[in-house]
Amino acid sequence: MSVGSVALVVPEEIGLLSWDLYEVSIAATVFGMPQPDLADPWYDLRLCGVGAAPPSASGLALRTPYGLDGLAGAGTVIVPSVPDACVEEGAPVSPELVTALRQAYDDGARMVSLCTGAFALAAAGILDGRRATAHWMHTGQLAERHPEVLVDDSVLYVDDGDVLTSAGMTAGLDLCLHLVRRDLGAHVANQLARRMVVPAHRPGGQAQFVDLSVPATDDQGLAPVLDWARAHLDRPLTIEDLARRAAVSPRTFYRQLHRATGTTPLRWLLNQRLARAQTLLESTGFSVEKIAELSGLGTANNLRHHFVKQIGVSPSDYRRAFPRTAAASGPVR
Repeated sequence: MSVGSVALVVPEEIGLLSWDLYEVSIAATVFGMPQPDLADPWYDLRLCGVGAAPPSASGLALRTPYGLDGLAGAGTVIVPSVPDACVEEGAPVSPELVTALRQAYDDGARMVSLCTGAFALAAAGILDGRRATAHWMHTGQLAERHPEVLVDDSVLYVDDGDVLTSAGMTAGLDLCLHLVRRDLGAHVANQLARRMVVPAHRPGGQAQFVDLSVPATDDQGLAPVLDWARAHLDRPLTIEDLARRAAVSPRTFYRQLHRATGTTPLRWLLNQRLARAQTLLESTGFSVEKIAELSGLGTANNLRHHFVKQIGVSPSDYRRAFPRTAAASGPVR
């Protein structure tokens, strides 16, 4: 299955220790490293530069084989950041970049920003009237300079169909994996996340947390319990069940899970059940009723309700979008 070309816009200047490099590398890793056993062909990544930039005093400059003309014909355009001056000092985004982004959008490309890349999409008028996000440190500036944008600083990423924006740092990885999930299905996205040793799916509506990457509790202590829960999603699990398995009180378990994952036990369970339902829809011919049972959502109506609310389509429409393949097939316990 071909998923088309991805144009990744490299900032004008990029520092060795900057966030820019981190977010560029996220997109380059997800879309630029072929995974022929998961999907062949994989994405066709183009690195597109905004003019020539000398090495910065504290970092480096990246050579790109394409200029902004590389955006032409791309199915997806990703802007991982803009120069710090555009954020901190209110300097204008490169007019050449603004023009190229607007043209790509008008030509039908899917537009994606990571972190401060939202400033570039906003400057091109692409976010007008849309809900969007960026790193919580910069959402105030984004809202002030672009009042026509509906800035939401409380989420990891926003999927508005043909325009997607994410918060900074690891939230950019969440959005990139979400794009793979949209394009190639839950099985491929889950396997890719496993190879990258990251959580397979964090919903975009999850809150941004300043120190989420350094939980106050030992996350490894919860791992056996969460693994057990994933293996028994067909059961009517409760917080009390999980707390008993962890040998702690329900209140302590709630606090530990929230600190480690940023979500509540009930929300975590629902997300896991929906992820299981996605995998079963892709990899089996089971009825919706059977999948609702195996994923622990009870009835077909309950599955449809949560599926439409969280994923945006019905289970049947999702199955048609991601027909069963040999790679996704396999025994289901």
